Amino acid sequence: MRAAVLGRPVGHSLSPLLHRAAYAALGLDDWRYDALDVGAEELPVLLAGLGPEWRGFSVTMPCKQAAVAVADEVDQLPRLLGAANTLLRTEAGWRAENTDVAGVGMALQLGGVEQVEHAAVLGAGGTAAAAATALASLGAQHVDVVVREPARAGDLLRVLAALGVSADVQRLDRTGTLTAPVVVSTVPVSGQEAVAELTWSRGQTVLDVLYAGWPTPLAQRVDAAGGRTISGLEVLFWQATAQVELMTGRPAPIEAMRAALDA
Repeated sequence: MRAAVLGRPVGHSLSPLLHRAAYAALGLDDWRYDALDVGAEELPVLLAGLGPEWRGFSVTMPCKQAAVAVADEVDQLPRLLGAANTLLRTEAGWRAENTDVAGVGMALQLGGVEQVEHAAVLGAGGTAAAAATALASLGAQHVDVVVREPARAGDLLRVLAALGVSADVQRLDRTGTLTAPVVVSTVPVSGQEAVAELTWSRGQTVLDVLYAGWPTPLAQRVDAAGGRTISGLEVLFWQATAQVELMTGRPAPIEAMRAALDA
């Protein structure tokens, strides 16, 4: 059986590390997990040419929206978000699912956020929509959407409205101040400098979905201000455990996957 992570770039991904550790712990010696460099426009052709040995894919940028469009079945959550991070082989073809919401939710809860009323999301892409959904599940009634281009926040605002969560859009300004006690940043590496220079305060909890080069510039600034930070490694880990269970039909070996990530 085969599985892989899809995206571009994808060479930095730690998904192969986690999934391979899971296969080894589960005794799935005939399972293989790879990293495939694939762009969104190439996804339909790739899926059409695959044999039955392919059981599933972890999907990263820029393919999350394309995964929904190409799937034969779309689960309720990716349909709402307009983005999928998981493709599963079924008898009917490929089914799109999303485990990012569970990953963000678990990362926040294990980081001490059990309930929140007011939160902020930095960015407005597919991961931002997943973060907003996770925040709503923790009780968020209002979300500040902070973006460089407010016009690009439409999809995220649609998701929040569907969840019954009020929102306002703020332009990302390096001199700005965020008042929300819980913040999730989905800003890519290229935007780290801008978000790090925002005014941060003691008592804030900030989840940065980035995990390469931890602590990120944002995490360093929040820590210096006396806030609490949560690494994107936690999001990666918990969304991967859910993917392992979906793809293999077996409970994820949490301890083995955690040991591999820590190592």
